[in-house]
Amino acid sequence: MYIYDFALRNRELLKFVYTIIVGLICFIIVIKTDRLFRLSFHQGIRYFRNAFFFYGLAFVMRYLLSTVYFLSNRNPFYASIMKIVFEFFLIMAGFSLLYSLLWKKLEIGEKSFSSLFNTKIALFYTLAFIVALLDYLWKTYSFMFLLQITLFSYVSIISYINYKKSKEKEFLKLYFIVMLINLVAWLSNFFVATFFNWHQGGIMGIYFLNTIIFLLFLYGVMKVTKKSDNL
Repeated sequence: MYIYDFALRNRELLKFVYTIIVGLICFIIVIKTDRLFRLSFHQGIRYFRNAFFFYGLAFVMRYLLSTVYFLSNRNPFYASIMKIVFEFFLIMAGFSLLYSLLWKKLEIGEKSFSSLFNTKIALFYTLAFIVALLDYLWKTYSFMFLLQITLFSYVSIISYINYKKSKEKEFLKLYFIVMLINLVAWLSNFFVATFFNWHQGGIMGIYFLNTIIFLLFLYGVMKVTKKSDNL
């Protein structure tokens, strides 16, 4: 109870620490996977890297825009921008994880020179913006939740199939577990938002679960990059 009460009294400090931790983890993953991509030129790694570039942007931009929001005496314009920007980058991160698993099917007969600016990624940008805009106009998060729960359900299935088929059992097993936890996190977000109206205790639980997810991703990336360094 003491830890819970302390967290409630220091919500802004908790948000800051949470943003720093997630942002740092994303930065390390982007650097490590970018190096791995340049060694292997594996397209899946390139889009996996992009996912954490978008995750990092989502959490850092949300914190910065929320700070601007409070400094501007709670100007609703900045709250609106914060909601749209945060959702847009979160959705793009999810799309990038999906793309990292399906790139062979999506890029048949086509080689993209940029993983951030090409025709197929432009379609994902458009979809992400539409979903974020719909949530803003309807004053909800339901469109994002529905999309992300569906997306991570599909990603979890693909990850499990890849794990069963591949010889690289250790990493793909971890990947599947993390995708499954990611799905649980989105379901938990939906549950807290829908039935508890973003109760502070529920939000702190989501912070904790998200931190575990990012740490597991970091653990997997560090293991893979360490193995490649030893080759």
